[in-house]
Amino acid sequence: MNPGEQPLFSTKAHVFQIDPDTKKNWIPATKQATNISYYYDNSRNSYRIIGVDGQKAVVNSVITPNMTFTKTSQKFGQWLDPRANIVYGLGFPTEVDLTKFIEKFKEIKDLTRQNSSQLIQEINGGSDNQTGSPLINHKVHHSRNSSISSIQSSDSGSLRERRNSLTQGGQNATTTSNSQTEVQLKYENDRLKLALAQSSGNAKKWEVELQTLKNNNARLTAALQESTSNVDEWKKQLASYKEDCNRLKTKMLEMEESHQQKLQQEVKSLQQEVEQLQQIQQSKDKEIDELVLKFNNMSSTDDSNTALQSRIQTLEEENHDLSVKVEDLQRLLGESRVSQDRENSDLIKLQEQLGHKVTELYELHEQIVSTIKKESNS
Repeated sequence: MNPGEQPLFSTKAHVFQIDPDTKKNWIPATKQATNISYYYDNSRNSYRIIGVDGQKAVVNSVITPNMTFTKTSQKFGQWLDPRANIVYGLGFPTEVDLTKFIEKFKEIKDLTRQNSSQLIQEINGGSDNQTGSPLINHKVHHSRNSSISSIQSSDSGSLRERRNSLTQGGQNATTTSNSQTEVQLKYENDRLKLALAQSSGNAKKWEVELQTLKNNNARLTAALQESTSNVDEWKKQLASYKEDCNRLKTKMLEMEESHQQKLQQEVKSLQQEVEQLQQIQQSKDKEIDELVLKFNNMSSTDDSNTALQSRIQTLEEENHDLSVKVEDLQRLLGESRVSQDRENSDLIKLQEQLGHKVTELYELHEQIVSTIKKESNS
């Protein structure tokens, strides 16, 4: 940092530099936020962005009229220094700090553009003040025109140094001989040619970087198309899953209705049969009671007694058979109820499987929605 430089604006930011090999990844130049300042150099009439981390200068960039500061996110911006061929990146604590830095950058860039215009006017106007023979004046005018065209295509920071040299050379031309002026102009012309060669080298590097960016853009486009095709395939798969889900729902409802109807019919028929058997058993019980009464009343005759006893025994056997049938029917009714419970559990399992399918469909739907959002954001 020169003693003649004056600070104009300061802020804090994290400093990054683009990887010179890959031209893609950012390499941190500082571990924490450091002071980033705009400085004005009185001796060279130039503006610089300077950032110091301890005793190390992490940013040293001369601002030229053709520089552009690009805001890439809410808190991050970058610019290219063509002299050093470095892409700097700054990460600010807030968006307000980034906005202030950009506004100051534009203001200083306008000042450098105005200084360049004044320099060209001084060079054009200085040719009228040259003295000497017409041949010498013609050479001076031709050399200055060449210098002007080279200055407009080269770096603005070097332009200010050349302007001071040309201005000093023009002043010396009024006090020294024309030969010294011509030597000075030739020396300056050689310096301008060297700067032009350096600028051409930088232009070739930019062409390579532009081609790299084009290739990256092509790869990203191909990846985006592939992602779009994958999304379409996921949409088709989601539609097929929805159809399967609807078909399973319909089938489950049909099975549930049919099983319910069948079970209700079986239970109803078994209940009717049990009622009939109970009625028969009641009638048989009445008949037994009547026969017992008759047996008590007709105990006078053995024959009738024997007949009644055999009749009673027969009725008791029939009553036992009816009891066995009632037990069998009750057992069948219990088995039908167990079967109904088993079928209900099967229906519950089908419902759980259907719920898992619906959950999978919902998760797949969420993945598709998130993928579409990422693609739309990118």
